[in-house]
Amino acid sequence: MTAYDAVLADIDARGIRTVINLGDVAGKGPRGSAAVARTRERCAVTVRGNWDDLLPTKEFPPGDPMTWWKEELTDADRTWLAELPLVHHLELSGRRIRLLHASAESVHVRVHARHTDEQFDGMFATTPLTGEGPEPTMVVYGDIHDAFVKVRDGRTLVNAGSAGNPLDETAASYVVLEGVPGGSATDVFSLQMVRVPFDVEAEIAVARGVGMPSLEAYAVELRTGVYRGWHAERGLRAPDVLGR
Repeated sequence: MTAYDAVLADIDARGIRTVINLGDVAGKGPRGSAAVARTRERCAVTVRGNWDDLLPTKEFPPGDPMTWWKEELTDADRTWLAELPLVHHLELSGRRIRLLHASAESVHVRVHARHTDEQFDGMFATTPLTGEGPEPTMVVYGDIHDAFVKVRDGRTLVNAGSAGNPLDETAASYVVLEGVPGGSATDVFSLQMVRVPFDVEAEIAVARGVGMPSLEAYAVELRTGVYRGWHAERGLRAPDVLGR
């Protein structure tokens, strides 16, 4: 929420009129219910992420940290998350833009910044998840917490990074798309990557205060921008967050 509110403040300062959320509204960090409330208040469209898909309906085994994030949500939160659409399309300056969380195959299938040509092509494919319609010229997605832009054969693949849990650097990330709604290819279009610093230590303090599980991994991720699966091999630890 610390990063989310910093991003929304930057969006407001720029006069941006429409906010679209690419999913994973709740989970991994604290205050999931507050994040749902803020998203419902501020975002014109939200697509479903993998956490949003799992938390409302999946039963987790005793002791699984996922139970903590699930129980942090209200019944209304879980219902809203479960009903989120999987994809959204918009037209700007003659471009058909597909917005989704992870891939055109599933919210649980990941496409990394370093991907194959086949994976690139798959992001633009027509699938049961995307529904029928013209093939997009641009796809914007989230999931991997690693912002990038790749252009190939007249098509653009964009990852918006992450607001609350960036894993390519320590500043929150979002993307600005600017163009003429509907419009044509003769209209100007722009894409901008934005980085917003936020108070990492304040966010860690909130997580500590509410007894959130996986606190050490979360703290290291926020402080370093390094994914938790690499912490052990890189010798990264955050003993102070656990009071040791």
